[in-house]
Amino acid sequence: MNESEIRRAIQNKLVIEFSYSNKLRAIEPHVLGVCNGKVQVLGYQFGGDSSSGGLPEWRRFDLLRVNNLRVTTQSFAGRRPFPSGAHSPWDQELEIVPA
Repeated sequence: MNESEIRRAIQNKLVIEFSYSNKLRAIEPHVLGVCNGKVQVLGYQFGGDSSSGGLPEWRRFDLLRVNNLRVTTQSFAGRRPFPSGAHSPWDQELEIVPA
């Protein structure tokens, strides 16, 4: 299931790749949470394609629309500063990248 794989990637600071809106995405997953009743992953997208603007950029993805998820062996350093200095709001945080 995608949720358990994303949790593992967040805990181990591993990049994930997946299809979303028929586009390949490569992200550093930072938060798995619930927002407005939807389970989402917030990640720093640095690779793949995007239909909503340039990269790299922070993006949220609805888990129900994530396909062909793959946890890679590529690691990332950990938390990145957000433009606002804080995570955007969540109804519930399920997993957050360790510092």
